[in-house]
Amino acid sequence: MDAWTEVLQDTGMDARLDRDTSNCSIARTLEIVGEKWTILILREVWYGSSRFSDFERVLGCPRNLLATRLRMLVEEGILATETYKEPGSRSRPKYVITAKGMDLVPAVMGLLQWGDRYRADPEGPAVLARHRECGAHVDVQIRCELGHPVQAQDIESVPGPAFRMKSSE
Repeated sequence: MDAWTEVLQDTGMDARLDRDTSNCSIARTLEIVGEKWTILILREVWYGSSRFSDFERVLGCPRNLLATRLRMLVEEGILATETYKEPGSRSRPKYVITAKGMDLVPAVMGLLQWGDRYRADPEGPAVLARHRECGAHVDVQIRCELGHPVQAQDIESVPGPAFRMKSSE
């Protein structure tokens, strides 16, 4: 008997369909990074951009929206600001990736990998991800905590410690 069936037997409700989704980690994550400009800002940080003017130039994002997204990424601890000053100019912030932001690399690289496979230009991808040390192509893979490669069809979702059923109100 699987974990979902156990919940069904205990509650009489279908755990897959009647679960409370208000505490979903995916939904919470998408509240932060689920908007196009946010992901593209992160892409540009990984490509080496760090200044507001750099993001504005390469993305073409409206200034007010760009400022809002950068502020949110800093507030969430995904980016941090450092001050820089060019000769003859006032001090300005530059944006740097934090450890929390680096933890998003596999997710964004997964989007890149999927896009390269299914949405790339007919000539191929615009940018290639390579391992800096050896030059080999970087590939996003799923592994269990013991290091075994895992295929999507072999992933089992089970109720976790914060699992809740919808209230029966």
